[in-house]
Amino acid sequence: MKKTITALVAMYVSLYPAFAGAYVGLCCGKCGGNMPMNIPGAGVPETHEFRFKISPMIMNMSGLRDGTDSVSSDSLLSPQDMGMMGGGMDTSSGGDFMAVPESMDMNMLNMAMGYSFTDNFFGGLMFMWKNNTMPMKFNSMMESMTGKSGFNMESSGMADTMLMTKYRLYADDPLIPTKQVSLFMGLSLPTGSIDEKNETHPVSARRSELLPYSMQLGSGTFDPMLGVVYQGSASPWWWGANLIYTFRPFENARGYSLGDELSLDFYSMYQVRYDIVVQFQLNGRIKNSISGEMDEAVSGESGMTTRGDASSGYMSPLWNPDNYGGTSLFATVGAQWQPLPLHIIDLSFGLPIYQNLNGPQLEENYRVMLTWYMEVPTPSSVRYTGKDKQGKSRLGF
Repeated sequence: MKKTITALVAMYVSLYPAFAGAYVGLCCGKCGGNMPMNIPGAGVPETHEFRFKISPMIMNMSGLRDGTDSVSSDSLLSPQDMGMMGGGMDTSSGGDFMAVPESMDMNMLNMAMGYSFTDNFFGGLMFMWKNNTMPMKFNSMMESMTGKSGFNMESSGMADTMLMTKYRLYADDPLIPTKQVSLFMGLSLPTGSIDEKNETHPVSARRSELLPYSMQLGSGTFDPMLGVVYQGSASPWWWGANLIYTFRPFENARGYSLGDELSLDFYSMYQVRYDIVVQFQLNGRIKNSISGEMDEAVSGESGMTTRGDASSGYMSPLWNPDNYGGTSLFATVGAQWQPLPLHIIDLSFGLPIYQNLNGPQLEENYRVMLTWYMEVPTPSSVRYTGKDKQGKSRLGF
């Protein structure tokens, strides 16, 4: 990861003298300025230009929710006389599980690059890396057995990779549009692992079992995406809306598929000065529950059941595919700053307004994303200001 970032910085240093004076200010109808960095924008960057983005993101989840109601972890933990080896549990006291999640921290690093092939067509590629940590709380029997109140589930590695394109369908002006509509198409490639094991469990026999769905690093399937994105402007205001649907029609090698997802985003941006823009977003998500179930009926050598309904031995609600998905609405605020020509630093902070979850499952508390965005004009771009062989600039002076 460090080598990749170093290479990007070195590339920029070598190219910067050629295009440093090409563009000053965030107000750009076709370029990267005045577009959100955490969601797709409707515009297409200037033709024959590269764009690069590096975006670390932090997401925190804490507390359990079923529908719109909060659920206490103690109410889900099973009584002390529960059988451990599968084949039935005493649920007369209302508890069903040996362990429940208390929170989850997901750290992501997204690295994206793209190129504008024509005035209307842009293609890009995004790599993602994840680090997941989920503290688990034991019931009293597991606490007595292990001498611990719980443990941390952990997974880390490369996530799924995304191919994406935007094709501009309409613009009211070819150079500085005030209204534009683009078709968004994407394909998520299954480069993230779905074979992560529960290696941090204090009971050695449990360490060979698969981690639950939310702790895996990818979907395990090829997932197409299709959407429409719109942007309007009346300087110093910019606004837009995105509607994108992610299809998951295929079953992965473990016998399940993540739920389809519909995202609907609205945003408004205001240009405070030539190099600063503030933004506000509403981000809606509707996600279906998981189809199918992990093919690992028992955990490796231990013979302990990790799947099934509550009466047949779920160890945690995390292994129930019905406890995934739901509807959520977030409010996001942020700002963009241009420290150098063709560079943007974007910081956004999101909080939930509404969550109706298929639970019990963890509810999201907040998400923070920081983005470094860079545009690199090539010699074929109208914004390129490098010198030709006679020492003259491409702009004629």
